[in-house]
Amino acid sequence: MGACVCRMNPDNETMSVSSASASRPASAGIPMGGATRKNRPLCHETIKWRSDVPLTEGQLRSKRDEFWDTAPAFDGRKEIWDALRAATNAAEGLDFQMAQAILDGANVSVPNGYLTECYDELGTQYKVPIYCLSYPINIVKEENGRDSPAEYSEPVDGGTELILKLRISSTMSDIKLPVYSKDTVGQCKKKLQATEGVDACCQRWFYSGKLLGDKVPIDECSIHQGYVVQVIVNTEHYNHDNSTSIVHMSLGS
Repeated sequence: MGACVCRMNPDNETMSVSSASASRPASAGIPMGGATRKNRPLCHETIKWRSDVPLTEGQLRSKRDEFWDTAPAFDGRKEIWDALRAATNAAEGLDFQMAQAILDGANVSVPNGYLTECYDELGTQYKVPIYCLSYPINIVKEENGRDSPAEYSEPVDGGTELILKLRISSTMSDIKLPVYSKDTVGQCKKKLQATEGVDACCQRWFYSGKLLGDKVPIDECSIHQGYVVQVIVNTEHYNHDNSTSIVHMSLGS
């Protein structure tokens, strides 16, 4: 039976990690300046945590952007921070294989199996805050279910019509959604809500290991025809329980 560990992170946010689904091979050692530091494979699970100050999704995004924009200025190397950001995005999209490949390529070790504490080959420590790794279980739903009206405003030129293949995590089903190339991801979420009844605020779209931002037009997402866009329906955003509907991202024709 798995155990659950709770602790406070530096930002005074309560986090819990269930070990019931984690499977870790024996840790390997990586030489660092004459010493050997333990290195574990990245855990394939989402850390659940509660923010002391409830945040909206927009506030959380701003907080993340502020961290990644300022972190390289304080300590460590920029290329390592860039690698950590890429690995974080891949892991959040459930592409753990890609995340692990990024860490290995940058010679980054994770002694506890989580990106909250990392080291480069010189032994420099890098700490990624919990709010950059997953959503809090007490995130606040915003008015009208969106961050700002501008995110979903209709474009002047809709572009060409195309069909997106979406995989919905809550139903384990694939659907085809007609959209226009100039539609933003946020507008496409609204269309999916209209056809499938999935609240746009609960949708998070991932493609090729990357989170697709609401303001990004579809024609800038480089989605290849026949490939799947993973739609993770995250119901825990607006419920105070710990249940989340998550499936592994996959690409296919």
